[in-house]
Amino acid sequence: MTNDIKQSIKYKSRQLGFILAGVTTPEPPPHYSTFENWLAQGLHGTMNYLATDRSRARRADPKQILPECKSILVLATPYNPPSPHLALTEGAKLGVNHPERSETKSKEANADEARVHEGQIASYARGADYHDILPARMKELVQFIEEQVGGPIKNRWYTDTGPILERDLAQRAGLGWIGKNTCLIHPKQGSYFLLSEIFLDLELEPDAPFTTDHCGTCTLCIEACPTDCILPDRTIDARRCISYLTIELKDDIPLELRDKIGNWIFGCDICQMVCPWNRFAPEGDPAFSDKEPPPVLTDDLTLTPQAFNQRFKRTPIQRAKRRGYLRNVAVALGNTGNMHALPVLQNAINDEEPLVREHAKWAINKITK
Repeated sequence: MTNDIKQSIKYKSRQLGFILAGVTTPEPPPHYSTFENWLAQGLHGTMNYLATDRSRARRADPKQILPECKSILVLATPYNPPSPHLALTEGAKLGVNHPERSETKSKEANADEARVHEGQIASYARGADYHDILPARMKELVQFIEEQVGGPIKNRWYTDTGPILERDLAQRAGLGWIGKNTCLIHPKQGSYFLLSEIFLDLELEPDAPFTTDHCGTCTLCIEACPTDCILPDRTIDARRCISYLTIELKDDIPLELRDKIGNWIFGCDICQMVCPWNRFAPEGDPAFSDKEPPPVLTDDLTLTPQAFNQRFKRTPIQRAKRRGYLRNVAVALGNTGNMHALPVLQNAINDEEPLVREHAKWAINKITK
C-alpha cells in the first residue's frame, strides 16, 4: 500500500513539472562534516546566516525542522540552459568538441560586436522567480498526498530557503551525484534544475542513494572557472565564486577579481556550460521561460530605483538590489574595454550609491588604461 502511494506521488510530481522525484529518510546528511569544515575555513565569506547555531543544528539533523518527519521527498524542476552560443563559446575555450561548432563559428564572429555591451545572467534567473512558482506546486502535491492517505499530514516544504543540505539529501534520494563543480548532476537530466524538498509525517520507502560518480577524470569545470573557486574536495571557495560576488556579496568586489568576472552581472553558469553531462539537459519548465532580450549594460547602468524595481519585480535579480546590480554592471562595462561605455560610466560617478560610484570609477580607469 505504501509503495502504491509512493508511485502515485511520483506520478503526480511529474504532472506538476518535477522531472525528478526521490524519497529519503530524515537521518543526518552523510556529508555534514564537509559543511562544518567549509564553515571553519571561512569559505562561506559574508554569508554569516549559514554559520548560526540554528542553521547548523537544522542542517545536521532534519528532524530539528519537523520532529514528526518520517520521509523527505526531494524534487527537481528544470530551467532553460544558456543559449547554445554561450555554451559553445565556453566549451571552445577548453577544446570541447561540439559538432555544431563549425556551423556557428562565422555567425558568432558577426554577432560578437553586437554582444559587446550585453550582460550575462545565470540561466535560472533569466525568467520568473522560482520562489514564486514552486511553493504553489509543492502545496498542491501535499494536498494530493493528504487525499491519498485520507487525512492531514504534518509537513514542511522548501526550495532553497530552508536550512537544509539540499544536494546531500538529493543524492541520498537517488537524484544524482554531486559533481566536481558542487552541482547535483543527473546522467539524463544534466544539472540545470532547481531542488525542492517536502518533509512529511508519512512513512515512505526510501529510494536507493545515487552512489556512482560519473565525473571520472574530467576537470573541465575546474579549468573553466575564471576565478579558480572550485576546490579539490568538491566544495567552492564562495569568496571567489562569481555567483557569490554578484549576488551575495553586499560590499566592494575585491580588486583582484573584478577583471575575472567578465560580463556576468548576476550569477554564473560557466562550470555547468562546460560540463559534458549537460549535453543531455532538457528544455526548462515553461514557467521560467524568459522572453526578454539580454540586458544592455549601458542601459542598465542608468536604471533609477523605481525603474529597477519595476523591471526586476518578481525575478531573482531583486536579491542583488539596485546597488549590487549596478555595481556588477559597472564592472562588466569596464571589462568590455570599450570607449563607448565611458559617457554612461561618467554619469554613474554621480550615482546616489557609493558602491556604484566606486565601481564606475574602476571601470573608467580600466578602459582608459
